[in-house]
Amino acid sequence: MAEGYGTLAALKERLELPVSDTTRDSALDGALAAASRSIDRATGRRFGLTTEPVTRTYNPRGRVVDRPDGELLLVNDIGSTTGLVVETGSGSTVTGFETSPDNALADELPITGLLLLRGSWGTGTARIRVTARFGWPSVPDDVAEAALIQAARLYRRRNSPEGVTGSAEWGVVRLSRRDPDVWNLIEPYVLPGFG
Repeated sequence: MAEGYGTLAALKERLELPVSDTTRDSALDGALAAASRSIDRATGRRFGLTTEPVTRTYNPRGRVVDRPDGELLLVNDIGSTTGLVVETGSGSTVTGFETSPDNALADELPITGLLLLRGSWGTGTARIRVTARFGWPSVPDDVAEAALIQAARLYRRRNSPEGVTGSAEWGVVRLSRRDPDVWNLIEPYVLPGFG
């Protein structure tokens, strides 16, 4: 999974730093990674895609939604069906499910549910193991832009001790806790219960 949701070159351009100057690369990479992880925490999502399939275990209690066409198991964002395997607690492979929402990957959105057309995901202590490449198929443009804005802000922060900055024209100004532009860009991606 990529460290940051933007590129070092794009961050240097935003900060008006020469691309050939590598003396600040470590600090810039750190700011970009920190900005990306703060977006993950604010949204409850991870926008990078795991390079290999990872196994996660789900208790269906509270994660299954009854629909007219079957039972929908809500899962973490899945960004690729390559290596997707679903097993029950007994180790049996589950078949006969569809991914939801329809056309998610074609629309560059993640799969967020597995729709079992026949049967039941189970209740009580049954566990379901999902092996998949979790994350998003690609980082949305507005998330990448939010990461660059926040990374530039974090990088400049070294010149504003204790959250205070200033200029000859405006005087001393206290920095806000949350950048409104970053929040406007990531707000549509926030999972319920986060943010």
